[in-house]
Amino acid sequence: MTYNVGYIVGSLSQRSINRSLAAAMSRLAPPELSLSEIPIDRLPLYNHDHDLSYPAVAQEFKDAIKASDALLFVTPEYNRSIPGALKNAIDWATRPFGSSVLAGKPAAVIGASPGPISTAVAQQHLKTILSFTNSPVMGQPEAYIQFTPGLIGDDGEIQVPATADFLTGYLRAFTAHIRRHHHDLAAL
Repeated sequence: MTYNVGYIVGSLSQRSINRSLAAAMSRLAPPELSLSEIPIDRLPLYNHDHDLSYPAVAQEFKDAIKASDALLFVTPEYNRSIPGALKNAIDWATRPFGSSVLAGKPAAVIGASPGPISTAVAQQHLKTILSFTNSPVMGQPEAYIQFTPGLIGDDGEIQVPATADFLTGYLRAFTAHIRRHHHDLAAL
């Protein structure tokens, strides 16, 4: 079985190192995973006044999440937390009240930063938010990628063998997490 995994990049920059990481991970994904980006750059700022007349772009975003079997959040760390654009996207995905598309959706969190602790604090904040949305988040392995020059080549491939091996294992663990979740749902 192939699982459709939507990935959400927390950065709006087209040159984002996290977008590069997500694309490289798509190349490393096992055959059971098909990864595609769910963009967040066109979403307006969430305001509950929109609940009565939901914008088409927000509905398209929610529909893309609904069509995904799982979600991979790839986030930078801004001021020791997640970017505002990512929090905004999560708010759109869970509104109007009672119509969250994140509830029950298996998820994983990863991120890259040039700093030595990478995106550890942002990821913890994001996991707290996703826990509240009732999205089952993969607990292990955790993945804090220090983005160094040459980590990803011009061809989009991970150039450091140890990192490529780690990310391959991470994606295998995510596949097992998705499979377990979907098996649990089928048993209900």
